[in-house]
Parts: sequence; structure tokens; C-alpha cells
Amino acid sequence: MSSVLLSLWLDWAISGPSSSLIQLGQHLIAAKMDSQPYKGDEKIIIAIDLGTTHSAVSFTHAYPGSVVDVRMVTKWPGQPEAAGDSKIPTLVAYKNRAVVACGAEARDYVGDEEYEVAKWFKLHLHPDSMKISDAPPAYGSNETGTPTIEIPPLPTGVNLTQVYVAFLQYMFTCTKTFFETNTPNGVAIWNRLKGDMVIILATPNGWDTAQQGFMKRAAKQAGMVNSDEDADLRIEFVTEGEASVHYALARTHSQTWLRKGAMFAVTDAGGSTVDSTLYECKEVSPKLVLEEVCASECVQAGGVFVDRAAQVMLKEKLKDSRFGDDASIHDMVEIFEKKTKRLFNGTQDSNVIDFGGRRDNDRAHNIIQGKITLGKNEVASTFDDVSMRTVNSCLKLLRGRKIQHLLLVGGFGESPYLRSRLKDTFSGKGTEVVTVEEPSKKAAAEGATIWYTKQLVVARASRYTIGIDVCPPYDANNRDHVLRRSLIYNDADGRQRIPGEFEIWINKDFKMDQEFRKDYDCRNHYSTKPTSLARFSVEVLAWEGELATKWTNDGSGARLPRMRRLCIVQGDLSPLLPYLTQQNGFNGSKYWCVEYKVIITFGGTKLKARLQWTEGGRTREGPIQVVPDSLA
Repeated sequence: MSSVLLSLWLDWAISGPSSSLIQLGQHLIAAKMDSQPYKGDEKIIIAIDLGTTHSAVSFTHAYPGSVVDVRMVTKWPGQPEAAGDSKIPTLVAYKNRAVVACGAEARDYVGDEEYEVAKWFKLHLHPDSMKISDAPPAYGSNETGTPTIEIPPLPTGVNLTQVYVAFLQYMFTCTKTFFETNTPNGVAIWNRLKGDMVIILATPNGWDTAQQGFMKRAAKQAGMVNSDEDADLRIEFVTEGEASVHYALARTHSQTWLRKGAMFAVTDAGGSTVDSTLYECKEVSPKLVLEEVCASECVQAGGVFVDRAAQVMLKEKLKDSRFGDDASIHDMVEIFEKKTKRLFNGTQDSNVIDFGGRRDNDRAHNIIQGKITLGKNEVASTFDDVSMRTVNSCLKLLRGRKIQHLLLVGGFGESPYLRSRLKDTFSGKGTEVVTVEEPSKKAAAEGATIWYTKQLVVARASRYTIGIDVCPPYDANNRDHVLRRSLIYNDADGRQRIPGEFEIWINKDFKMDQEFRKDYDCRNHYSTKPTSLARFSVEVLAWEGELATKWTNDGSGARLPRMRRLCIVQGDLSPLLPYLTQQNGFNGSKYWCVEYKVIITFGGTKLKARLQWTEGGRTREGPIQVVPDSLA
């Protein structure tokens, strides 16, 4: 089906079979409008989904007069010529700290003692907030606690940045080769547009500015952009959840339910995270418009946890068998991941893992001719913790809300067992679990490019409460102030102040449109007139506790455990030096003051900020920098 016909069909499906012919006609017109020739500047758009176990890249070449067509990179070194597979293993092989292979070719070095292979390295970037499980709504059985997993160590002498740089460089180079060889006049087009190329990176819902900053630096070192300024201009971020909803709505053939006012959830079950988001359809014509209903959920769960649970189960089962060695267990887990995990639906009494040869026998442990047979309960035990976490995350997201549909995407979302667990839970609540009808492991990669061209989501809900640390005048009648009296300091304006009060800018679950911004009025005080103004900085904080807090610290000045730095906004105040004013302070003191505004835009998928001040009655603006919290 062509993209134009698919768009026409989707808009008819969205209108619903009971709509009048007039309504159907309106949606057909909307479909044509949506598929009208591209009118923007010519550009190449690339979207990268660097996953825990597998990665993928999508792209489009948009130019005036074209209908945007999203394509996948389907040829990678080391994969069969005819495979046409868009997914590659997320692996980097090293020898003596030097990269020898990436992707499918790196598999050849797994288990070779002379080489070290970096795998599952995305887990090193997950923030602590993703590993904290708040009490979910009641469900079947109790949660077993935060899943623990031994994150594979990085190769000796290699840090996380180097691994990411190597793999991003590999993906970008392969994308360039694929584009040039599969696009008419591809070499010339790439060379002409590479300086303005848009690069989209899909990230888990639970990642924020710290992880975005890390990815930007890695992309720059990989040669994808030329500088920090170039990265700010050309690199975009989208959550895997938001990318997935764009993919699902573009590819799913069961959308007759999507009407104005309808709420639905999207769960992207991937390799190491499960991202769930609740949306409300605000408009269907002339353009589909979605808003997040509340803060999205992101839990550290996914396919790799099932694999590791299978490894633990097999080690225990075979601890007294000659096949309990690491090499045999590795072979079994590899077959389990490729076949057993993908086929198990919870009903098979016997599940065979064919890992060895005809002479490999141990009947006491159900191993006959290189095949070990696992019972239904044994295989189910490897899924239980992850599937329970996925179900509980969805229940927590809904918080009692009634929805008719839950869209399930992602590599682990293709698990028949996970699907059955979700259906068992939600079918009784009147919710249908809908899965895409074509392989969805590339959902985030393809959806990220669709996201950039469609922008269906116009409002997003904050995942935490955002604010700053302010210093109010000391109040001896305020119990909280008295508790913190050891922190009192004398300001240049003559007042006694106390640090640590939490000024809230955005509450958790607050919905922000694309243009939502916070204007922060700043006043810097000086006891004597300065001859120069240095850089200023404002620390933006995120509160991840469930209960509200008025303070960022405890009585001793130590930061609260669930209060963390989101980023630092900093800039140069030197243009404001001529506008210093002398003012009368408290108790007759004199001090110098400079006033300005920090304007931060929160509504998009990345923070943006600028400096604003008044100069001779006219408003002036200057650039400021958003510095993400650093990662250890």
C-alpha cells in the first residue's frame, strides 16, 4: 500500500465506521492535506534507536514537492545479504582497548578469550530514578522489589563514552553508506545536505537532560556533528514512548476507535525498559492531535531481565550436572533468547532448548542428545518478575482511569506470554490490548522519524516536580526557618537570608504545550560596585518524591534524597554591567543590584533557555547555556 493510500485508509479508520459520508469526506480531505507535497527546506532526517540488545536507524530525504517516505537501514556488515533486517545487535568487540568489530560482526568474538565484547551497555546510563519502584495499585500478587541484574562490565580500560562513540560512529557510517548506495544521486545529496542534517535520538521515558547531554557529547566525538553549538541545533531527542505512539498509529490497522476525547495507552516493552504513556485524542481533523494525560511511566524491566533470569534458573537446575559450566549455560541462554522466549505463551508443558550434540546426555537433568527440556513453570518463572512489573507499571499509569485500548509495541512486546498477562489483567477492565500487525522491534527508530515529520503530541506531562533553590529572608516565627538557623547568611541588601526553600516552577503531571516557558526574575546583589560581571548560574532541580516538599534540604543543609539536580542554566552577565543600579538596603545599607530574566522553555523534548534584560527601555536578549547534570 502506498503512503498516500495508507494515510487515506487511516483517516477513514479514525473517523469510525458509523460516521456519516460527510464526515468520511472530511477525513479523506484531511488525508490528502496530510500527504500533500513537502514544503520545507530540503533536508536529510536520521533517527537512531540505540537499544540495549538491538539497534536500528530510520531516515528520510525530504525535499520540496516530495511526500515524506520513512525508510529503514536494512543492510549491515556481517548480516546475510538477503536478510533485509533493520535490527542489529548492540555489541562492540575490543582487543587491547581497540575496536575490532560492531553489530553483527561483533558476535563472532563473543566467548573468545582474546577479545572483550561490550554488551547491554545502555544499562550503565539508566538513572537511579528508574530503579526505584513506587507502590503500584494492587494486582494479583505482591511486587517482589526492584529487579536486580548484574550489568556486564565494560571491556578493560574502556569507558562508557568510548563505547557509545564507537557504536554511534558505526551506525552513522553504515547509514551514510546505505543512503548513498540506495538513493539516486545519493553521494551528492548526502555531501550537499550533511551540514544541516537533523539527527534524532530515541531515549527511554526515564532519561532526561543528563543522559541527553551524554549522548550529545558522544555524537560530537563520533563525528555526527561538528561542535556543541551544532549539536544544539541539529540533534533532537524523543522518548521511546512518544516515538512508538507515532509508529503504532501509522502502522496499526485497527484504529476505528480513535475519536476526539478517546484516551488510550501505549506501552513500549524493549530490551531493558518498559515505557508507558497515556494519551488523549484532542482532534482528528484536519490533523490528529494528542496530549499526554499524566506523567509517563518508565521501569527497568524488559527482555534482558528474562534472559538473565533464565541464566540463573539454568545454573541452579544444572549445578550438579556436567552441563552446568559457563560455556554450556551460555549456549542454552542464547537458544532460549532466540527461540524459547519468543514462542512461550504460558501453555506449553514441554519447552526444548537444542544446545548441544547427539552425545550430550544427562537424563537426570532432562538432557537427551544435546536437548534440555524445561517445564512450563520453569520457563514461566523467568518471565514472572518482568511481566508483573510491566503490568503494575501500566496500572500505576492508569490510576483507575478507564481506557478502551492499550497499544503494545517493542521487541519484548512481541512476547506471547507478556501479551497474555496484559490481556488477562486488562480484558476484565474493558481494555483491549492491541498489537501491531508487523514486526515492531524497529518501532522507536521508525517512529522517531515519523514523530519529527508529524508532531502529533502537542502537550507533555512533567514526570517530576521542577523548581529551584531560593533564599527567602529569615523569619524567626517560621518553624522551618528556625530549624535551619545555622544556615543563615547576610545578604548585600542587609537582610538575613536562609537557603534551601523550594520554589516550584512545574508540578508533577502538569501538562505543557510546545511553547510553555518559565520566566525567572533574577536580582544579583553586590556590597560594592563591581568592575565586571562574571557568569551567572541557576541550578534547576527535580523533586521525585511522592509527597510535596517546601525545602530542597534538611535542617543541616544536606540535600533531600529524592531531590536531584536536573541541569544548570548559566550565561554571561557582562552586557549588563552598564545597568547596575545603587539601591537602599535594609536598615539603611546601600548595595548595587543588577536585574535580568532567565527564560526557560520546557514544553518540547529538550530544555531551551535565553537571557533577557532591559536596556534603555528596550528589551534585549542573549544566549545562555543549559548544562546537564554530569554522569559519573
